[in-house]
Amino acid sequence: MVDQVLRWPKVKEIVGKSRTTIWRDEREGRFPKHVKLGPRAVGWLRSDLENWLQGLRDQGHQQNGD
Repeated sequence: MVDQVLRWPKVKEIVGKSRTTIWRDEREGRFPKHVKLGPRAVGWLRSDLENWLQGLRDQGHQQNGD
């Protein structure tokens, strides 16, 4: 199966963070790295975002004692 590349509007919809926050978190290693699609275009792999979100869920369960 081929992984889907998501562009900014869809990433924002899924993640709910601002562009600035995502770029900062990416630079600091707290958000998946983007892939370069062209000279002025980037995207994120759906699988990377899903894994990142699952990691957040897992952290939440650990903090809540679940």
